[in-house]
Amino acid sequence: MAFVLDFIEPDRAGFRVEQIERMSRLIDSHIAEGRYPGAQVALARHGKLAFTRNYGLARIEPAIPARDDAVWRLYSNTKVLTAAAIWNLVEEGALSFNDQVAEHVPEFARHGKGDITILQVLTHQAGFPNAPVLPPEAWEDHQFLRRLVCDYTLEWTPGSRLHYHTSSAHWVLTVVIEAITKMDFRDFIRNRVIEPLGLGDELYVGIREADQRRCAEIYEPGADGKPKLIAAENTVAFRRAGIPSGGGFGTARAMAAFYQMMLAGGTLNGRHLISPRIVQYVTRNFTGESVDAGMGHVAMHRGLGPHSRGTSNVIRGLGSVAHPTTFGHGGVGTSYCWADPDSGVSFAYIANNRIPDPWHSRRLELISNCIHAAIEEIG
Repeated sequence: MAFVLDFIEPDRAGFRVEQIERMSRLIDSHIAEGRYPGAQVALARHGKLAFTRNYGLARIEPAIPARDDAVWRLYSNTKVLTAAAIWNLVEEGALSFNDQVAEHVPEFARHGKGDITILQVLTHQAGFPNAPVLPPEAWEDHQFLRRLVCDYTLEWTPGSRLHYHTSSAHWVLTVVIEAITKMDFRDFIRNRVIEPLGLGDELYVGIREADQRRCAEIYEPGADGKPKLIAAENTVAFRRAGIPSGGGFGTARAMAAFYQMMLAGGTLNGRHLISPRIVQYVTRNFTGESVDAGMGHVAMHRGLGPHSRGTSNVIRGLGSVAHPTTFGHGGVGTSYCWADPDSGVSFAYIANNRIPDPWHSRRLELISNCIHAAIEEIG
């Protein structure tokens, strides 16, 4: 099946090819050093796919090379897909970003949470960043899931701090989605976000068992430094759960296409998802220069899903030389996907070994800066 974006040669899209090759050599060196088994990247501009490449292995044992049809664990890149479902509901008038969660899920008001807004949840200011991780029993029993989410307790006054909610915030958003739509959140994201963009074969929040053979396996550094399979995160049940904060799967070119949609004001190749005003709103910086205590005490410039570059000296993942309006999101220890409104460029880089900082952030900085340096003006 043809991809939703037509292909254009990188030089015709206004990229310095030698600079893209520098990035590829950097990734090849990571794999040669045993940093991660494999990776996939994609680069797009002005509605065209300009570059995509696979590196290394999608799975180690048995050895399966990274191929075009492999789908990669997105980790927290998934958060933007979940947020997009909320954007969709706002556009159709089913809710407002300033609504209190409890207006749609009354029992969420328990334990002093009645005033928390959707906007505070999306910007990681809701006050429960370390809420308990939901057990596997809640992945399919969504009444149980709702009870557990509504029992979250506050660690500080909502709106008073900025602290990355690793998993808790987006479970709240799924409860809101299901309360409003009366649909499983995974079905809603697929039916209202992914499939309308023509990405149904390459992007998943909750992946069917029949499609899981395409999943690149996810690893972490073992005691000997070599990639070790994360057994609990490579199961059929885990992949099917579609954990809204970090359980999505996709190809790099699908994520580059998703961000092309945002650069085009909510439309991808003639397929409308959201309005330009929604895109402009959700990519604003709602948290200013407030430091994010959950992200190493740096300013993250949180939007309502992605975060933006801004002009701080230090930024995570987007590349320090990025245009200040560049926005995107990452996946813990593995990946980053971003869009640059100034140039019309989107980029996705996804690897399959969850490597901690400082090495992780440094490699993201180098890879993203290689791409920013490749961008030339189009006459």
